[in-house]
Amino acid sequence: MDDSVRAVPAPAPGSAGLGADDLLVEVARGSEVAFEQLYEVVAGPVYGVVRRVVRDVAQSEEVTQEVLVELWRTAARFDPARGSAVNWALTLAHRRAVDRVRSAQARVDREQKTQAMASGREFDEVAEAVTARLEREQVRRCLSTLTELQRESVVLAYYGGKTYPEVAELLDCPLGTIKTRLRDGLIRLRDCLGVTR
Repeated sequence: MDDSVRAVPAPAPGSAGLGADDLLVEVARGSEVAFEQLYEVVAGPVYGVVRRVVRDVAQSEEVTQEVLVELWRTAARFDPARGSAVNWALTLAHRRAVDRVRSAQARVDREQKTQAMASGREFDEVAEAVTARLEREQVRRCLSTLTELQRESVVLAYYGGKTYPEVAELLDCPLGTIKTRLRDGLIRLRDCLGVTR
């Protein structure tokens, strides 16, 4: 037999004269015995409705229990003129099952969104690459405003990793001259790049 639909057990002894509607009215008056009997009548159908919507066995059992507790708590709201107790219980079951599915889906959506945000890049690689390219172009443009000797000195010292004495030797100039060229060249670069102290 399919476990998604449980057979409805026969009414408990002593309740042969009371239908589900009458039992729910008695439950509204606080009768625990009537609730036990009502439970025997509606638990199977309630579980069947919930199981078809929720599909997961453990969650279906939880939702069924929630529905039965809700029946106990809200029995006073039952109006036999508006429908049968069984239909009312099944309507509660369907609503509660749909709420559970929606809640579970919302949780999954939130987790996926959070995971996507967490696994996303910490910075925008495209913007970073464009900014770096623009900065390189600006430095090249500013280097072109220097004199030939200033540009050679700056490139050797800052891009070539040479020390001031090495630059002086490579350019065959006195060290003092190289220091002056580098200082003047760096000041002009700073002004061209708009760097403030």
